[in-house]
Amino acid sequence: MLPIHRQSQHQMTTAHLAQTMTLLTLSLDELSENIEKELSSNPALEMEEERRCPICRRVMPEHGPCPVCSHPKDDTEQDLVVLLSPREDFYSYRESSEDTSADEPITPMTEDLPTYVLRQIASDIDPQDRKVAAYLLTHLDDDGFLTIPLMEIAMYFHIPLSRVAGVQKIIQHADPIGVGSITTKEALLVQLDILAETNTVPEFARQIVMDGMDCLSRHQYTELAHRLEIPSMKVREAAHFISENLNPYPGRTHWGDSRQPSSEVEGVYHHPDILVHYLNDQPGDALLVEVVLPVRGMLRVNALYRQAIQEAKAQTREDMRSDMERASLFVKCLQQRNHTMQRLMQRLGGLQRDFILRGEKFLKSVTRAQMARELGVHESTMSRAVAGKSVQLPNGRIIPLASFFDRSLNVRTVLKDIILQETRPLSDSDLVGILEKEGYPVARRTVAKYRAMEGILPAHLRQTTS
Repeated sequence: MLPIHRQSQHQMTTAHLAQTMTLLTLSLDELSENIEKELSSNPALEMEEERRCPICRRVMPEHGPCPVCSHPKDDTEQDLVVLLSPREDFYSYRESSEDTSADEPITPMTEDLPTYVLRQIASDIDPQDRKVAAYLLTHLDDDGFLTIPLMEIAMYFHIPLSRVAGVQKIIQHADPIGVGSITTKEALLVQLDILAETNTVPEFARQIVMDGMDCLSRHQYTELAHRLEIPSMKVREAAHFISENLNPYPGRTHWGDSRQPSSEVEGVYHHPDILVHYLNDQPGDALLVEVVLPVRGMLRVNALYRQAIQEAKAQTREDMRSDMERASLFVKCLQQRNHTMQRLMQRLGGLQRDFILRGEKFLKSVTRAQMARELGVHESTMSRAVAGKSVQLPNGRIIPLASFFDRSLNVRTVLKDIILQETRPLSDSDLVGILEKEGYPVARRTVAKYRAMEGILPAHLRQTTS
């Protein structure tokens, strides 16, 4: 019987993980539909109408947040409170805030990875080669790697292999850096080349990527040092740099947009999934981050249904047990989903406080992979938590949650401001110097890429009006 029990436990664990991942991906409206569907189809699941705090489970007042959980604590992020708030609360006492954003709807970020990359490189590629770039980009896997040999592409278009390789190189230097590579090693080498333009790269980093990835992935630093005949300390220094700065799977940085696109491509954000405002609506007070829940009450397994199983006939008892297990699993998965969102916003709210309050220029660079490591979850979990979600900022503007991970947004914002204020058309080299003085060291090609992303013409085509 023991092996059967273990198999059943494994199946439940797998089902728990799968359903949690599904719920984590859903937006507020989609989650509401999912809960309604479960309530209508499963008699073992019920809604407790009593208004309780989703965090501490205390009975709450008729309106407003939990008086206990909404009080700032010393051990949380400075001046930051993160709550789980019922949707009805959100729209009852915050209805007026909808008016502030109604005149400026923000479209969701639904751009897939190939489109995102092609938009960056379009101005750098010969018009005759754009179809080659598009073909390359449509043959990327989820990790951002090419799934087709360059020679096959050259034969398909009847062009030299060197021409295809040239297009691939331009793609590899777009964001995310290394996308369009054939192998992990190739992607890492491209990233090292780009980093070397503006940062100090450890002297043996490139050699380790070239010849020691097998040992590096297993943390066999002593063996790697012996093989490459370099000091062990240098190996550890390079390994730390590689771990902190390189991404072996470049496409994963875009998972939040490309793998889980919004179901309404042309839609706008009317009902945000997360609300950020000041506690008691007093500027200067602690920031209150509310992760909005689609239901006002608490989901639970029906106690009477549990009791009825004991009295049921044998032929119906098994079906009733199945209903109860499904209800219990759904409640646990929903709780796990909410807990993950709460932890994510606790960390993001503290890290990106200046961005929330002061705008895009103050966005700090952070990736989904880094956030996943900090929270101790898998990268795919983090990507699902970010996908399709929106955040309403204290100024009433609604933005995609993915914006918190847009590492180029702050530089692009500063770049636009510089160009708006120019008295004469500034070249990309001029812009590089100004950005560096502003604290944004970027390469000239990066400036050209960001300029293209913002739809800004080159200097010789930008003419100031007299």
